[in-house]
Order: sequence, then C-alpha cells, then structure tokens
Amino acid sequence: MNLIDTLIIQLDQALHTLVPGSIAASRANPADATQQMPLENSASKHAAGLMRINHAGEVCAQALYQGQALTAKLPNVRSSMEQAAKEESDHLHWCETRLTELDSRTSLLNPLWYGMSFGLGALAGLAGDKWSLGFVAETEQQVCKHLQEHLEKLPADDQKSRSILLQMLSDEGRHAASAINAGAAPLPAPVKHAMGLMAKVMKTAVYRI
Repeated sequence: MNLIDTLIIQLDQALHTLVPGSIAASRANPADATQQMPLENSASKHAAGLMRINHAGEVCAQALYQGQALTAKLPNVRSSMEQAAKEESDHLHWCETRLTELDSRTSLLNPLWYGMSFGLGALAGLAGDKWSLGFVAETEQQVCKHLQEHLEKLPADDQKSRSILLQMLSDEGRHAASAINAGAAPLPAPVKHAMGLMAKVMKTAVYRI
C-alpha cells in the first residue's frame, strides 16, 4: 500500500472507533448471558461513569495499537498490534452497549484521547520494536490494575458490567504477557510514572464528561 492508502485506512479506523454505533464485536458480549436486576438511579449513574472510563480506555488502546502498527519495523510485531486492536474492538462495543443500557453515553473527550494515544503509539513504534512492546506491556498492566479497581467499585448488583470487565481483564492480561514474551523492554520509572499520571487525569475527566 502507498501512503495515501495507509492514511485512508487509519482515518477509517479512527471514525469506526469514535463514532458511536459504528463498530461491531467479533465475539459474543459476555453480559448477554448475565441476569441483571434493575439498579437504583445513583448506582446506575456511578456504573455509567466507570464504564465510560473503560470505554475511553479502549479508545486509547485502539489508537495506541494503530499508531504502533503504523511505525513498527518487524512484520510479526505489526501483525501482533493489529490483532490486539481487533480484540480491543470487542471491548469498545461491549462498553458502548452497556452505557446505552445504563441510559448514558460515551465520553465527549474521546477524539482528544484518540489523537494523543495515536501519537504516543507512533512515537513508541519509531523508537524501536522492543520499546514499542514495552509500552504495550506497561499500558496493559496499568489497564489491568484499574480494571481490578473498577470491579471493586462497581455497584454490587451490576452483574452485566462486572462480566464485561472480567473478560476485558483476561484479554488485557494476555496482551501484556504476549508483549513481554515477544521481547518488550522494561520502561524507565519516570515514563511509567508519567503514564500513570496521564491515566489519572483521563479517568477523573471522563467519569463525568
């Protein structure tokens, strides 16, 4: 493919990620087989805030993987990034579906998070595949940590959201392990700290916006 073809594909992927209702899942939604009791209004709003954060996190993951796939040097690393992005699409769809069920919406700030994450992913890819993989491993490990926190914070009766987060936790852990096994380089402590601070700002803003 030439540069124009690549840019068109990237734009198409961005639109599918950012426009509600435009992305489909390749796997069944784990919440479909879950019985759910009606939630009180305050519990529903809290669950929606948490699921909006998780959806925004998946927007970031999509952009991160797409940016890295664009600049990755080794074909097997590029293929791995593209496969991970495909699985993250399932998470996007599941979170969006749950937000609709909770009578809520996705974050209005998603285009900002997508652009920032795509740029970071592309820069990580340019730095070299071992650093790109290291960035993936650290990102997924931080995502796993916040998913575990959200599982504790969810309303006790919100079994549908819980079933989605449990499957996401399993997938993200596998992505981190795959990156490490493929030769990920450990990131410097200041980089990890900066990533954590950025994630904290995002979560605070997205819970309401």
